[in-house]
Amino acid sequence: MKIEGTHTFAAPRDTVWPILLDPDALAHALPGCEELEKIGDNEYKGVITIRIGPVQGKFDGVVTLSDLVEPESLKLTVNGKGAPGFVKGTGHLRLDTSNGSTVLTYDGDAHVGGRIASVGQRLLDTSTKAIIRQCLEGMDQLMVPQPASDSEGEAAKELPEISAPSQAQFAAGVVKSMLEDFVPPEHRQDLLSKAAMAAGALLLLLIIDSWRMNRLAGKLARQIIKANRRS
Repeated sequence: MKIEGTHTFAAPRDTVWPILLDPDALAHALPGCEELEKIGDNEYKGVITIRIGPVQGKFDGVVTLSDLVEPESLKLTVNGKGAPGFVKGTGHLRLDTSNGSTVLTYDGDAHVGGRIASVGQRLLDTSTKAIIRQCLEGMDQLMVPQPASDSEGEAAKELPEISAPSQAQFAAGVVKSMLEDFVPPEHRQDLLSKAAMAAGALLLLLIIDSWRMNRLAGKLARQIIKANRRS
């Protein structure tokens, strides 16, 4: 599975780089992340729960960073496994400056196996894009100017409090990615409008049905009361 794309952070490269390497920041931005800790030099251990189609479960994995060129580029290697199967992959990240912002370019290859591979290549691709997008959007909220250095010369870490996307938000992200992948841009708004109308019609039918059931229940209750009075 090929992974590639770009994302622009509204922050200078010197702000983006340390956050990319901060396990606490990544844990708060990555969908389904339950744990991410540093276990060695440029090595991290994590636990993530993800649902892709009918397959859901936990992955225990190790992420290793190498070929670091601060603050420009790095290589990462991922090796994870769990009840849903396994995932192995390598990727490269590059940071370029652009008018005070930072453009992240990423590319890599991933291999999956086990039950998770049974969901199909399209759903895997779409779900992977949703995970990456939501993680990067979460990191956008962390891109704040770093405070002045303390007496020891190290910048204090005061990241904003954010929460990783919920399963519902992740599912919505998958739908959004599928819409972008399979529906031409000129037809998306029309499709969304029709979907909204269909959802509204369904809600109206449910309200009407509930109202009719309540009226029927009330009518039956009155008949029972009358019957009891006659007896």
